[in-house]
Amino acid sequence: MDKSQLVGHIRRLCLPHLALHANATATQCQAKIVLAYSGGVDSEVLAYGLSEFAKIFPQFACVLVHVHHGISRHADKWVTHCQQKAADYNLPIIIERVKLDLKPRQSLEAVAREARYHAIEQHLGSGDILLTAHHQDDQLETLLLALKRGQGPKGLAAMGEYQLAGSAVSPYYKLRPLLQVSRDEIVQFSAEHALTHIEDESNQDDSYDRNFLRLNIIPLLKSRWPSIALTASRSAELINEQQQLIEHEVSSRLPAMLKVSQGTNMACNGTGLSLSLLAKAPLAWQALLLRGYLTHLGLSLPSQVQLNQILSQALTAKEDANLNIYYSGIVVKRFGQYLYAMPSEHLTLADDLPLRLTEKLQGWLNATNVNEEVNAEVQHNAVLALSNPSCHINATHLLFTPFNWHVNLVKSHTGIRLKLPDNIYQVSIRFSAKGNTKCQPQFAEHFRQKPRELKKLWQELSIAPWRRDHIPLLFYGDELVGALGLWVDKRYLAQDNALGLQIDILTSG
Repeated sequence: MDKSQLVGHIRRLCLPHLALHANATATQCQAKIVLAYSGGVDSEVLAYGLSEFAKIFPQFACVLVHVHHGISRHADKWVTHCQQKAADYNLPIIIERVKLDLKPRQSLEAVAREARYHAIEQHLGSGDILLTAHHQDDQLETLLLALKRGQGPKGLAAMGEYQLAGSAVSPYYKLRPLLQVSRDEIVQFSAEHALTHIEDESNQDDSYDRNFLRLNIIPLLKSRWPSIALTASRSAELINEQQQLIEHEVSSRLPAMLKVSQGTNMACNGTGLSLSLLAKAPLAWQALLLRGYLTHLGLSLPSQVQLNQILSQALTAKEDANLNIYYSGIVVKRFGQYLYAMPSEHLTLADDLPLRLTEKLQGWLNATNVNEEVNAEVQHNAVLALSNPSCHINATHLLFTPFNWHVNLVKSHTGIRLKLPDNIYQVSIRFSAKGNTKCQPQFAEHFRQKPRELKKLWQELSIAPWRRDHIPLLFYGDELVGALGLWVDKRYLAQDNALGLQIDILTSG
């Protein structure tokens, strides 16, 4: 590989995705190229190539991002090396320092990789390009690890030169320009151009699976079959073609099987997967569709054993069965004829949330004047604050929708409104009430003729059991007078032109 070929690899992948081939005379391109720059020989060669590319296409904003993991005692020296090389290449560099939170039974290698990508993604916007220095030998390692783990076509497809990543709101391109280049070619290029690079001592530790393959197994395989990295890469490409066909078919079947809660976020159960339609699919497609559903939500996938357990229990359980299956921080539940998956942490509220919201509401009620509108900041946000984009599941992972809500409180003389409390300091917000508590809901365009038990109202509004304790309830003393974002109790409405409290409610129930 010579310099023109190196730049050619970058150009071949980057230009089509940013359409620069059609606008090569532009003075400035809004999208940028970000290189994950470790300073090792692979990323060093790619950084050199990117600097040459930037000279040809100055309209590209190119930047290096180096992540300081704090694992090696040499990490600070590596930062200095990367900064000096970035100056030589005339490329800006960003240094990100991360702190690894290693939990029991977690791989340091995997946690470091996740932290690294998370840090780098902070610098990627919609349409940007992330370059990584994976090469042909990395592809062989990935394929062998997938075989060791018993993975299917998706895992055996290994890495592709192109991958759309991020969310649909802010997707970026993950490109691997060196994937068709062998490690030997990269090392040779580095030597010929006198490129200095760092040597990570952990790369010699064969207690890590990837290092074990790189140091002990792959050299042996190459001594027997010198072109095995090339042929394995070809097999991965063929498997990837088949996987793309599968994903395309899943993406065409899945939308008709999904149920997305309508109305306000308060009444949102999440995105459900139709069990009746899933049951009609052949067994092999049931597994593929369930994986597609989880991928659509941006959730991690279960093992084969766990996936079979989910399918078995979900498809054979009674409609009112209390299904709870946990795996890797994900919980799978059933409500009616739909399956729902979500991060388990989204089912937990902060212990002090009711008190904080109550104090805000009491303070506002005490301080506001007639017709003064306020945003009461009564908003609950789950631990993973993720967006709610929608796109084809084979295009990008989606970020799971947290059960957020937002309610406006307005003092007014008109409209549907609660009478003001006699004692402000007896007003409270709670997140649970006894199921036999009776309410007479007043919606925006409809009201119930008679009081109904709270548990019946939850059922009639199709609010899933796991959501019911997340609905903020407004109490005057011990009396439930409204469910914020859903209804107010008709028995506590302000009369005539009396000043009252307006709250966002559903159109109808």
